[in-house]
Amino acid sequence: MSACRVRTPNKIRSLLKVTGLGAGVFSAYSVWRGDEKFYNNVFMPIVRLIPPETAHDLAVLGVKWKLFRPAYQDTDRLRTQFLGMTFNNPIGIAAGFDKHGEAVQGLQLIGFGFVEIGSVTPEPQPGNARPRIFRLNEDKAIVNRYGFNSEGHDVVYDRLRESREQEPPEQRVMLGINLGKNKLSLDAIADYVQGVKRFGSLADYLVINVSSPNTPGLRTLQSKSTLQTLLTEVLKARATLPTNEQRPILLKLAPDLSEEDLREIVDVIRAKACAVDGLIVSNTTIDRPPTLKSNNAGQLGGLSGPPLKHRSTAMIARVYKLTEGKIPIIGVGGIFTGEDAFEKIEAGASAVQLYTSFIFHGPPVVPKIKRELERLLEANGYATVQEAVGKGVDKYLS
Repeated sequence: MSACRVRTPNKIRSLLKVTGLGAGVFSAYSVWRGDEKFYNNVFMPIVRLIPPETAHDLAVLGVKWKLFRPAYQDTDRLRTQFLGMTFNNPIGIAAGFDKHGEAVQGLQLIGFGFVEIGSVTPEPQPGNARPRIFRLNEDKAIVNRYGFNSEGHDVVYDRLRESREQEPPEQRVMLGINLGKNKLSLDAIADYVQGVKRFGSLADYLVINVSSPNTPGLRTLQSKSTLQTLLTEVLKARATLPTNEQRPILLKLAPDLSEEDLREIVDVIRAKACAVDGLIVSNTTIDRPPTLKSNNAGQLGGLSGPPLKHRSTAMIARVYKLTEGKIPIIGVGGIFTGEDAFEKIEAGASAVQLYTSFIFHGPPVVPKIKRELERLLEANGYATVQEAVGKGVDKYLS
């Protein structure tokens, strides 16, 4: 009798160990291979129990260590020509996720067609005080007020150089570097000029970010006279670099611009001295739609996710129309599905970027959006992404 009492608990403990090991192996495999149901039903709900900035830091670390590798093979239909470059697909990760250039290769393995890191400021700075990122779970949205927390040009440059040197050029993902200014800088224009000169040798394109709502005075750089001076100096700086380091320069715009502001910006970039190579539409918004349900809706900062989707799509259409489709656009804002991406492409975007959907659904959202986008392109008779660009612009102008 006593022997049975001893053996039975031992058997139960052994069974629990085997079961736990099996569950652990299954979970690890599901995470690595990007099982969509596992992420949505198990993994991401657990992640949302972790404070948002801690979860963000852990996500970057996991991507850096290449722990996530969803299985998906890009098709010819998704191959995209943009800024004179060929992307395997038009889905990129927006600046703000990998702020310091730590996880570029890991993001490529997840399936992004291009990766934009930053914003990077000339000198290191801590950004705004914590807490500075808030989930709006009921709205699948995020409010952040990071404030350009950055390790600075030198650290990010050295890290990216080492990372890029480890890969053959033909295997490297297209890399964008988003440039910002230091909060206490006395010369904002000099900060951007310095970034262009510093990263021309590493980036495939550079972004002048004057639209974050979280750095005091930054959005005033979008005013006509200031923007003229800024872009003139930035393009002059690029012209001083060796030809092979003169990268395309894009301007990132805020979604809160008035129609008059937008027209003035388009007038500026039409001038030869200010002719940037593309636009990113759009950054986060300071607006708070009345439809928001979360208690965090009132937090200060930039709002991203589905509440921004229609505003950014309409803005893409307006910019495409104002520029007569002659200036390439990267569309950003509330892309959670292939249909969301397709709408932005038909509105005038040549490529798109994700951020908030990646935070809420993890790596499986990338192949999911690509599969859905490919089906929509095929169903609408488009052989390539380029064929669809701007084809529905009038539909999205309202």
